[in-house]
Parts: sequence; C-alpha cells; structure tokens
Amino acid sequence: MKQISSLLTAVALLLLCGGCDFRTTREKAEQGDAEAQLRLGAMYAYGRGVPQDHVEAAKWLQKAAEQEHAEAQAMLGLTYHLGKGVPQDYAEAAKWLQKAAEQGDAFAQGMLGQMYRKGEGVPQDDAEALKWYRKAAEQGNADAQNNLGVSYARGEGVPKNFIEAYAWFLLAKANEYEGASKGISDLEKSLTAEQMEKGQERAAELHRLIKQKSAE
Repeated sequence: MKQISSLLTAVALLLLCGGCDFRTTREKAEQGDAEAQLRLGAMYAYGRGVPQDHVEAAKWLQKAAEQEHAEAQAMLGLTYHLGKGVPQDYAEAAKWLQKAAEQGDAFAQGMLGQMYRKGEGVPQDDAEALKWYRKAAEQGNADAQNNLGVSYARGEGVPKNFIEAYAWFLLAKANEYEGASKGISDLEKSLTAEQMEKGQERAAELHRLIKQKSAE
C-alpha cells in the first residue's frame, strides 16, 4: 500500500536526525516531550538503536498522540490498523487518523479516505472518502490523487467524469505512483484525442493550484 510506504519514508527521515541517540531521546520522552515520544516510538517500531518492540512503540506513540501530535496520531492510527503491538482495531485506527487528518496530516487524510471507502471502523461513505482523498491530493499525496482518479472514473461519491479522472491519474503518475498507469491506460481506450487534451490541461491546472497552495 503506497500510503503506508509514504509514512515509512517520513519515519525514516525522522530517525535520521542528528544526535537522536536512544538515551537522549528516552530522557526527553520521559519528560513529556511529544516529539521525542514520537521518535522513541518510531525507534522501537523499526528497531533503530534498540531491539524492535511493537508494544513499547505503541505505548510511546499513544503518549505523543494524546498531546495532539499529528504525526504520532497518524502513526498510532496505522498501528491500530495493522495490529502492531496492539489488537487490530479499525474503529480505534479511524479515531486517531481522524484527529491527525483534521490537523492537516496528508497521510492520515488519504488513509482515512480509504477507510471510508471500505467501511473499515467507520460507516461506508463514498462522499466522505472523496472529501478526505481531495484534502490529501491537494497536498500532493500521490496515493490520494490516484484514488480521486478512481472515484471520478467509477462515479463513487461524485458523478462520473472521465476527464477529471484522467487528470488526477496523470498527476499521480507524475508523482511516481506506479498504479496510476493502469487508470490512464484504461481511460485512453475510451477517451477521444480532444478529451485527453482537456484532461492534460486540467492536470496542468491542478498542478499549478497544488503548487500555489503549498507555497502559501
């Protein structure tokens, strides 16, 4: 799942910080520092500087998440979704992902959209899924951009619009989402040259809007 790999990349970068040794991080975490608690949870989750321990990871992520740390909330949501160190609990996963999503975390927004689409821990709701996909997609999240393309192509939560679907698939592919190629290929079998050109123009427009929004 590309969503998960995107979070793992963020965690890897988190663990590469200078001077983030286990002892110092633990001391700061025990003093209540939410960032250190997140980092300590990540260290336990991925066995960096300490033996891997998913239960201990979940404990520290919970502490940071309860201090409204969005990244920790997102990672804790993933922890409950996967059942790593805690019993698998989609409702609990959705709760923490919702908190992170409302703070603007793109990973959480995209994953929450997936949970609404599948009805995992929340009522199945294509319109709600689309809402969260869009929020993540507009932050440049490639997985969410691809999912928006799927939603428009299938008419899930929104009227079918193959040109809009094509545009979002093009954006996802430009952001190196491998699965977007299939969506593009499938649509090109039915779109006219004029429609594909409109989709390309729409993709360029969306790219400009996303770039402008990220610069604000």
